[in-house]
Amino acid sequence: MQFKRVKSMDLDFSVIGFGCWGASGEPSWGGHTDEEQIRAIHTAIDGGINFFDVAPVYGLGHAESVLGKALKGRRDDVIIGTKCGLPWDSKNNVRNDVTRDVIIKEIDESLQRLGVDYVDLYQVHWPSADGVEIEETTFGLAEILRSGKARYIGLSNYSVSDAKEAGQFIKIASMQGLYNMIERNADKYHNIPLQYRVEKEVLPFTKSEGMAFFPYSPLFQGLLSGEFIRRQEFKAGDVRNSNPKLKGALYRKYFRLAQTLSELSAEMGKPLNEVALNWLIAQEEVTSVIAGVRNADQVTRNLKALDWKMDNSIMRAINKYVDGADLEL
Repeated sequence: MQFKRVKSMDLDFSVIGFGCWGASGEPSWGGHTDEEQIRAIHTAIDGGINFFDVAPVYGLGHAESVLGKALKGRRDDVIIGTKCGLPWDSKNNVRNDVTRDVIIKEIDESLQRLGVDYVDLYQVHWPSADGVEIEETTFGLAEILRSGKARYIGLSNYSVSDAKEAGQFIKIASMQGLYNMIERNADKYHNIPLQYRVEKEVLPFTKSEGMAFFPYSPLFQGLLSGEFIRRQEFKAGDVRNSNPKLKGALYRKYFRLAQTLSELSAEMGKPLNEVALNWLIAQEEVTSVIAGVRNADQVTRNLKALDWKMDNSIMRAINKYVDGADLEL
């Protein structure tokens, strides 16, 4: 395993991390059980992966519980990052709420589900959608830091300007955003507008500040796994049904680009998933790639990306194909 360290945290992150959205249970992703997720987590740890990224909203607490069960007796081997700001009510209706009282309540619930005394990284999942002042959110986060329930604070899906404002009140150790070989400066995630552009804005900022950056959706929700077909369909309830880039005419454009990249990877004698992960690992500003998996075999396949290093000629070829692609309707 390779590791990276940034100035903002006294931690060594495995360059490939483990995204736990897949531990949400049926029907969010489908095709696997909790037991398969636990085996995947154990395979990941045995393979050197030490960063596990989860969130309360993943399965409305289910993913945290599964991760907690898998990590019993292995807490000291891992870095746990969870999130806050998307609570749900008694009818399971999720809302955006980053007020002080909510995030302080959420950390206790997360710790209970995870079965730990603290998390290494506590991240605000999305910025406020209803005008909650950043200062109020950071006051709550500061209390959590002082309590020892989290070691570091991070922001997910935040703009650079908001991160700078938050940094006036509390030390921000990391940022997380949508980033992969194709989606480099995306303006939407599913149908949610993004207030940041990763390659143009976030990466230069995190580098200058010595912060970590964690890319999510590194395989474009499976498109860069090399396993999608031209007429891809998902089961009812699968979260990918709400991604417009994976449906209709727009999907056909993205699929054609993925096919081109797959042909390039075949010429290299490497599977597309390894190329996509290796491309991210090669980016200096990327700390740990949040790769979600459904089973232990997918963990093993992802780890093979570490057996080789992408050279500059391949990087230029990939960038040429992506930059020249017509991905608009």
